[in-house]
Amino acid sequence: MSIGEVLAQLRADFPDVTISKLRFLETEGLVEPRRTPAGYRKYTWTDISRLRYVLTAQRDQYLPLRVIREHLATMGEPLTDVSQSVPTEAAPEVRLNREELLDKAGLTEATLRALEEHGLVKGRPGGGFDADALEVATAAARLGEFGIEPRHLRAYRGAADREIGLFSQLVTPMTRQNGPAARARAADTVHELAALTQRVHAALVRAGLREILGK
Repeated sequence: MSIGEVLAQLRADFPDVTISKLRFLETEGLVEPRRTPAGYRKYTWTDISRLRYVLTAQRDQYLPLRVIREHLATMGEPLTDVSQSVPTEAAPEVRLNREELLDKAGLTEATLRALEEHGLVKGRPGGGFDADALEVATAAARLGEFGIEPRHLRAYRGAADREIGLFSQLVTPMTRQNGPAARARAADTVHELAALTQRVHAALVRAGLREILGK
């Protein structure tokens, strides 16, 4: 099925779903439609079952996509029984102490201090580091293998702050609504906006380096 046909299949149960939402869920790795030689997406019934599971978990349990992805990974394929009970509990929040962060990310203490000085990694108010800090630290460790140091990443802090200001204007009205559904919708919007801006950034970098890459 084409993405338009999938949208028609889902709209009866999920009237708010859009083509943009389906593309976002693909970007997040929750569904992987095959591509035709011309680049068009083609979905199977298994893909639709996965999408129904994801959308149901979001709508009824307000689970974050990370947790839904973890549950899908344990179910195996093909996922054809869309009536399977949706999990009601989210996975525990990641909270690491300093030593655990250094170990999992493969960082030295000096590099972690440099990341903190440049505002790239921050501890949580209650102490410890969360999954986002681990993500940045792990990426920084890998970049370090190419000779890219924390000081080279300062521009990303500034760019992130500008995006935070822009996205806040869009999602703040959602968070003012009562209920977990509104908060889940706001979180979803932030994830989608972040994914889209990452795509823009990657495309601009590729375009800028095309001559060097010989493409």
